[in-house]
Amino acid sequence: MRWSLLLLIAALSLPFNAASAADSETPWGRGKAVAQAYAKQKVVYDVATSSEAAVRSVISRAQLLVDLNGSDPFDNKVVIVLHGDEIPFFAVKNLGKYRELMQRAQSATLTGLIEFRMCKLAAEGHGLLPKDIHGFVSLVPMADAEIVRLQQEGYAYMR
Repeated sequence: MRWSLLLLIAALSLPFNAASAADSETPWGRGKAVAQAYAKQKVVYDVATSSEAAVRSVISRAQLLVDLNGSDPFDNKVVIVLHGDEIPFFAVKNLGKYRELMQRAQSATLTGLIEFRMCKLAAEGHGLLPKDIHGFVSLVPMADAEIVRLQQEGYAYMR
């Protein structure tokens, strides 16, 4: 108890930083960028959303990861597992409505470093069969089982 009181007195007696006090908008200073290299990442994105913007965001994040990690398909891979209300975006019959999003999604797969996998059960829940989904998407039996399997293979989980 005596030491804690001494530490408190010492801390209170330290000089106050006048520059920080004068700048009330940045009392803790400013952030600093850290140079960081990333490599050899395998990632699975768990996607269940009704928002086009959220799907676009996941695609952008996946592409950024691929860009940061390099283009080695043995060490880098991103799998986007779809199992929510975004499924109808990927239906062939809805191409007119979601063309831009589908072009973006399909183009993300061209390097082979990003894949889309869809829960077959969830697709069926939306009244869709594999033949109703764009060809750049693979349908797996169950999203949860696929996500677990990928994690067992060393994929990091992202939501």
